[in-house]
Amino acid sequence: MTWSPLRLLGVLAVALLFVPPAAGAATRQQELDRLLRQYHQLRMFNGAALVANAKGVVLKKAYGSANLEWNVPNTPDTKFRLASLTKQFTAMVVLQLVAEGKLKLDDTLASALPDYRKDTGSRVTIAQLLNHTSGIPNYTSAPDFFPKVSRNPYPVADFVKQFASGDLEFEPGSKFNYSNSGYFLLGAIIERATGKTYAQAVQERIFTPLGMKDSGYDVHATVLPKRASGYELEPEGYVNAPYLDMSLPYAAGSLYSTVEDLYRWDRALYGNTLLPEPLKQKMFTPGLENYGFGFSMDPLKLDDGKTELATINHSGGINGFSTRIYRVPASKEVVILLDNTSRGDALKPLAAGLFSVLHGIPPSPPRQGIREVLVSALGKAPIADTLARYRELKATKADAYDFSEGQLNSLGYQLLREGRTADAIELFKLNVEMFPKVGNVYDSLGEAYLAAGDKARARVNYRKAVELDPANKNAAAALQKLGTPSGPPATKAVP
Repeated sequence: MTWSPLRLLGVLAVALLFVPPAAGAATRQQELDRLLRQYHQLRMFNGAALVANAKGVVLKKAYGSANLEWNVPNTPDTKFRLASLTKQFTAMVVLQLVAEGKLKLDDTLASALPDYRKDTGSRVTIAQLLNHTSGIPNYTSAPDFFPKVSRNPYPVADFVKQFASGDLEFEPGSKFNYSNSGYFLLGAIIERATGKTYAQAVQERIFTPLGMKDSGYDVHATVLPKRASGYELEPEGYVNAPYLDMSLPYAAGSLYSTVEDLYRWDRALYGNTLLPEPLKQKMFTPGLENYGFGFSMDPLKLDDGKTELATINHSGGINGFSTRIYRVPASKEVVILLDNTSRGDALKPLAAGLFSVLHGIPPSPPRQGIREVLVSALGKAPIADTLARYRELKATKADAYDFSEGQLNSLGYQLLREGRTADAIELFKLNVEMFPKVGNVYDSLGEAYLAAGDKARARVNYRKAVELDPANKNAAAALQKLGTPSGPPATKAVP
């Protein structure tokens, strides 16, 4: 066949139509990878990431080490502890049991678990356990839970009696209070309703049907191929995360998975293979604090400062691991981030940057936390020098570092753990000066004063914390323990 010049030009024109999308996809992938590498280089992300849109996976890649001692690299099929991402799977199984008529959302806790205490259990419903409005105290918030309890194995029934049966903190349904205890109880309800262990129920009802072959219930003793080790970043470098017996997170946080398997889960949620549509929509119906059943429904602002995405999301944090999943149903986009160095603080801005790339918005580069800049010299100079260094950098390089309130706060708590209470007080006082409208910084200063034995200043700062943030349970509980002194209440926090 003879090609005429005109026909050849037509073919070339058609061919060129397909170049920009391919080039655009490659560019997006490179930009996503560049941003992830920037976070990794600053030790703000170490793990696996998956970014997808309606057409499929745009990027699937891993960064850093799954095991630092043996220098084993993370890969897209590395298994990470999911922490509270577990809750969405627990919620799914509960709703499946509702669909089968084995449970009702308005069933009481006492009817679902007949051995549970009747006085409180008869006032709490399964729906309230699912959306964190039950009023049951959160066992991980107990001050002695991690140092005294977290290493010990417990049978489910024993743990329920000891750590998930406290007096109600408020009238069920009236407030939101994130409670791991509620999801632990949902696991016990699943076991009673199915006659199987929680691990078996999730495996048979979700993981096997969806082909999630690299997901399961994490058991420390099991030799699990490609399981990541968990680490924390300290001033001297990475350290192994403290041991946690995985019978304790249970249905609130004991599952493991991979970014690939979580992508299968994300895509399955667009269909009805796991659950009828009306019940599935209940998962995604926001209640108090925008929480549904196992998911939050929150807007995510992108890096142009204007664009907001309506997301279905959840975060997770457990010894050594931080996790995030952000789903955008309108565009079928998803960002999945699994980290094994406890950098939960960096995952939300990282996700916003990745979505920004998908939407053609230049992503904001990561900023090193000012804590990491200050911590290296903290033990070598007087605390006054550290405060002066902070002020200097804040005045001259405000855009170069992350100066959010959590930076000084975490540094102050490090000093408290080291017994340097007076130095911690000075850091917390600086944080109060920088963030006078944030209740949590007064709470931390109150805690430091209490550690120093200064109950009067502790009381005043705890009051200020509650005044600015009435939902601050820690400050309210501290005030209750301190009691009310005689004389008029102070109206200003004491420095």
